[in-house]
Amino acid sequence: MAGDGAADCLVIGGGLIGLLSAWELRRAGLRVVLLERADTGREASWAGGGILSPLYPWRYPDAVTALARRSQSRYPALADEVARTGGVDPEWTRSGLLILDTEEEAAARDWAARGRIALDTLDEDAVARCEPAAQAPGRALWMPEVAQIRNPRLARGLRAAAAAAGVRIIEDREALRIAVQDGRAVGAETRDGTVRAGRVLVAAGAWTAALLEASGLAAPPIEPVRGQMILLRSRPHTVSRIVLHRSRYVIPRRDGRILVGSTIETAGFDKSTTEAAREALLGFARERFPALADAPVEGHWAGLRPGAPGGVPFIGNHPGINGLYLNAGHFRNGVVLAPASAELIADIILDRTSFLDPSLFNWEADRTGAPAAGSA
Repeated sequence: MAGDGAADCLVIGGGLIGLLSAWELRRAGLRVVLLERADTGREASWAGGGILSPLYPWRYPDAVTALARRSQSRYPALADEVARTGGVDPEWTRSGLLILDTEEEAAARDWAARGRIALDTLDEDAVARCEPAAQAPGRALWMPEVAQIRNPRLARGLRAAAAAAGVRIIEDREALRIAVQDGRAVGAETRDGTVRAGRVLVAAGAWTAALLEASGLAAPPIEPVRGQMILLRSRPHTVSRIVLHRSRYVIPRRDGRILVGSTIETAGFDKSTTEAAREALLGFARERFPALADAPVEGHWAGLRPGAPGGVPFIGNHPGINGLYLNAGHFRNGVVLAPASAELIADIILDRTSFLDPSLFNWEADRTGAPAAGSA
């Protein structure tokens, strides 16, 4: 525990990963401060689509699958708790995931069988019954248990729930450097002075490596990967399923809005949007869903995913500094992996027995054999 009025743990980063981690630690009895450089939940946590499954999940190592399965099992109750204590319904909805790519059917079916995960192959007629609005190229893979969540609403509700639980949230104050004393993290330096804590957890997404490097500390290979999305306005139930094809997807919301994503671009910390991406995403939506031909574009934005080798996040102790922890590098899977990642890092910080071997996500973990940050 920290002394002198300092927090027991400082969490740097107010996205879903940071908010959930802070909430977990607070509910375990720690005094927690969360430090956010701008507004909570307004970076990748806001910009993403909220699909509660990795895209093409069989491409990832079993460690990522295990994190995803843990989170998927927790999400219904988590959504209810956020609505109740945070005052915002995040609209958890089991839409199912229809995958129009079947080139990897054998690998997908093997992965599903090993994990006892529901996955079916649909012929063209069955695809039409499953999602009548889709202009499918042929057969498809169907994962009926996959759900979605409205991630901006989830972030707002989590902020309120964490604050109600006693997490002190400081926004619009950037952590400039990790404060280290005698080889131990003791807080973070900001423009308004040092925020002190007995432990420091960095959950700063795409900015994680930059913060550690600015502190003169070893940093994991986490880099920003830009993703652009558009939002279409349509009538409710025009599209009913999440549909994925060639790394593009549509996500129907309850109110008729439809998210279309996304690009994968290496552009540093540039979050600007491009006309080329807008036209590519719009063309995909209209080609696959003729009913969306006249749907107006209501929004177009970009976010920065925290890309890591193999798409495997870094969750655990910093190898060179005592009391310093990481929970970052989730790439495209931050929303689906967030609850389990928060649970795992809380177990590590509190030295509790966990549901999963923590060494699968430390700095020495094998991150080969999974998609690189620039792949689907």
